[in-house]
Amino acid sequence: MADQEPATGGNGSGEVGVEPAISILAQYTKDLSVENPSAPQVFQWQVQPNLDVQFNINVETVADDVHEVVLKIEVNARSDNGVHFVVDLSYGGLFGIRNVPADALQPFLLIEAPRLIFPFARQVVAEAVSSSGFPPLLLDPIDFAGAYLQQLQAQQPQGVEGANGGGEQTPPETPSDA
Repeated sequence: MADQEPATGGNGSGEVGVEPAISILAQYTKDLSVENPSAPQVFQWQVQPNLDVQFNINVETVADDVHEVVLKIEVNARSDNGVHFVVDLSYGGLFGIRNVPADALQPFLLIEAPRLIFPFARQVVAEAVSSSGFPPLLLDPIDFAGAYLQQLQAQQPQGVEGANGGGEQTPPETPSDA
């Protein structure tokens, strides 16, 4: 038993330290604004407000192999009577990413990273709305993959949209993420 082989990269892998590694280093509320401009009259209104929910994702490189992903969620509840409430949340996550191929980095940062932090941002929104005197607002899940694909399609040149095999013309829009 004392003559075991020295430990390698694990699970029979060859080189140490070259496998892709991703970890969540931190997550946090970066900015939160809650407005209840029509209080106390809003609590006497008998109408259901119309909800407008918007989201945006911002990615920044903080250091070598460390990226900040900020999920911005804006919720506006309005009716003919006026504004019921407004919630504006920027929820961030710091992700340590090593040895991930360049072509997989952008999809991870714009699909998987927001998907991982969304449940926590959703909870912050629910608690903020509840603290404003309204029933908690549970946001529906967001299809980050669908939004990413939609963004890629919108960035494609007009003449390439219907072409099959035009995959080599898609990457020109990625230099801004380098």
